[in-house]
Amino acid sequence: MRRAASRQMLRTPTHAGRWLLNRRDFLRLGGTGLGGIALTTLLAEQGLLGADKTPIRPKWTPEHPGAPRSPHFTPKASRVLVIFCSGALSHIDVWDYKPELIKRHGQPLPGGEKLVTFQGANGALTKPLWEFRPRGQSGKMISDMLPRLADLADDLCFVHSMTARSNTHGPAENQMSTGFTLEGFPSMGSWVSYALGSENQNLPSFVAIPDPRGVPQVGPNHWNSAFLPAAFQGTAFNADKSIPNLETPSQIGSAADLASRDLLVLLNDRHLTRHPGDTDLSARIASYELAAKMQLSAAEVTDLSGESPAMLEFYGVNDLNPLKARFARNCILARRLLERGVRFVQLFNGAYAMGEGVGNWDGHKTLKKQYEVHAPILDQPCAALVRDLKQRGLLDNTVVAFVTEFGRMPTFQKDASGRDHNPSGFTVWLTGAGVKRGFSYGATDDFGYKAVEDVATIYDLHATLLHLLGLNHERLSFYHNGTERRLTDVHGQVIHEVLS
Repeated sequence: MRRAASRQMLRTPTHAGRWLLNRRDFLRLGGTGLGGIALTTLLAEQGLLGADKTPIRPKWTPEHPGAPRSPHFTPKASRVLVIFCSGALSHIDVWDYKPELIKRHGQPLPGGEKLVTFQGANGALTKPLWEFRPRGQSGKMISDMLPRLADLADDLCFVHSMTARSNTHGPAENQMSTGFTLEGFPSMGSWVSYALGSENQNLPSFVAIPDPRGVPQVGPNHWNSAFLPAAFQGTAFNADKSIPNLETPSQIGSAADLASRDLLVLLNDRHLTRHPGDTDLSARIASYELAAKMQLSAAEVTDLSGESPAMLEFYGVNDLNPLKARFARNCILARRLLERGVRFVQLFNGAYAMGEGVGNWDGHKTLKKQYEVHAPILDQPCAALVRDLKQRGLLDNTVVAFVTEFGRMPTFQKDASGRDHNPSGFTVWLTGAGVKRGFSYGATDDFGYKAVEDVATIYDLHATLLHLLGLNHERLSFYHNGTERRLTDVHGQVIHEVLS
């Protein structure tokens, strides 16, 4: 009986099905369907169809976490260099030319007479402490504080309307490197490694290069992988302190060393044969194999003895200022890593171990005196790095981002000779693959205080960098604790106007 009833139900058409038995309704409904298909095609061709936001979780294996993976679409860049000026470099004094600020020097900030910022009350408007001049064929106005970087004006793409969500160094540093002001989120380098893997199987996919003076305020948060697999965490080392424990002990000969490695491979292979689903062991083996490869490759990449005397002089390695010379070595290291296919390099200028403004760009009390120390350390080596990348053709497939955690006020702090924190408007710049040259985007107000034109966010910056790598920031995802996590959270728009 049940089978007969089931067959009867299958033979009985539904209400919608009965419409199709009628010739007039069949033609009407069929025509509507074909029209819908045609409309969908036209909308897709004109880019008017709603974007597909289905999460994309890269396919990777614990055995080979660094294996190259395909981007979502054809990329303009295959590598990223982020130059991070820790402490909040003053855009007012170097990148953001404001004639009205110069004109009203010594007057109160209009509407801000009672303004209280991070460290308290503000004094009068204070003009830039270095003179601005037109640079290159573009005539871009940049100050004399960083003259060698200023000479690169025609190669740079300025975003003058950047904003941050915090006026405190720690949370703002977190946001610039991870997208979130809170701790516990992966850095952008880890996201890129997770998405694309590595182009070099003998070096880490993501390397962080701390300043010779120490690490930024939030330290390893800049290169941590948080809830992403640990294989995608950045490896931190610089020209002064290369990766420790890579050299074979002197009492072990090369033959014994190779024999030990061969035996270890044999034992690992046997164990994997008996336990093929043991992914923890696979991941551990992969990390040790990379470490073994790095015994040769990492030592080679940090050895600058093969660099010509002219190149060392070009970067400033022989400078009498030891801090500048050491930072110059870090800049050469960054180029050598990119040259060897390291996917993401984060180069830091400035550290917090020495106190407020002493070893970083946090110029609250005596900005000019402090910046006259920091500017020469940054200027020549950083400009040489960009020029060297260009001369070697590496800018054809590398995008460079010069960032800081927020800007500084157009006023001096009350009873001080420095500027307070300002997340409401500051400048970052880009250069390299897929980016316009000699171009400026967005603007702050007449005093450089607030972004007012084409306001940009750090989410937008991250979305743009991912886009240049061929990654859709709205779809690159990792499922964690019931949530599809993204570098840009639920925010961000690609800044298409800066793309070439």
